[in-house]
Amino acid sequence: MISGMTGFARTDGAIEGVRWTWEVRSVNGRGLDVKTRLPTGFEALEQAVREGAQKRFKRGSIQATLAVKQDAAQAAVSINLAQIEAYLAIGERYVSAGRATAPRWDGLLALRGATSAEEGAADDIAGRAAAPLHQTLNAALDALDAARRQEGAMLAAVLGGLTDRIDAGVRDARALAAAQPGAIRERILQRLEALAPDVALDPQRVAQEATVAALRADVQEELERLAAHTQEVRALLASSDAAGRRLDFLAQECAREANTLCAKSQDLALTRIGIDLKTAVDQVKEQAANVE
Repeated sequence: MISGMTGFARTDGAIEGVRWTWEVRSVNGRGLDVKTRLPTGFEALEQAVREGAQKRFKRGSIQATLAVKQDAAQAAVSINLAQIEAYLAIGERYVSAGRATAPRWDGLLALRGATSAEEGAADDIAGRAAAPLHQTLNAALDALDAARRQEGAMLAAVLGGLTDRIDAGVRDARALAAAQPGAIRERILQRLEALAPDVALDPQRVAQEATVAALRADVQEELERLAAHTQEVRALLASSDAAGRRLDFLAQECAREANTLCAKSQDLALTRIGIDLKTAVDQVKEQAANVE
């Protein structure tokens, strides 16, 4: 079954004193584009994200985000006294002028840059949690793959219905096209009789003109190619390979045949079928943009 390119997955993990969450999401893309948002100290996981995505997906814009939270009792925090002194110096004139009250210690610690995690703490966590971090990453990517395949199943149903519609149009067009030569001859006779009712018509000459007109209006080749393209579409829908680009190409080819059919048609009913075929093909092209 084909796969879509849109999906979302989330997994959680924990070891003593540390909890984390992986979120992976995917949207349409011409190729495979993998982006990561990782906390400082966890940059080494970027390679694992890329390799995991490349193993599972062929197309799509994928973003993997890791959020890590350390328990307060386990966190090693340092106080940036120089930054706090700078804040105090800036505020001193406002306090002296009575325009502000002296800051509290807890307020100072809440200011940007007043505190920071000790260097090496994140690296230590990344090392201790390496195996479970990779396990939860793979679980998230597997869940994303399942979500994209679920979308693919829905797309396959829609594309299958559109393909049925095109096949039905081809069958109706064939029936009308088979009656075209006789209808064209009859129209030629009616026009000639209307233009020159007193002139005797040469049956052989009329037959020749009707044959030439019928050949120009013949759409059997276009209908055969349309039928061949829909067979290939069905084969792609049943395949697990990346099919989006091939489906887009087939939609373009089907559109070409439907346009030619409309251009050749000399029958109103056949033209209407051609327009319906063009509409269905446009919808196939639109949905193909969502297929991996």
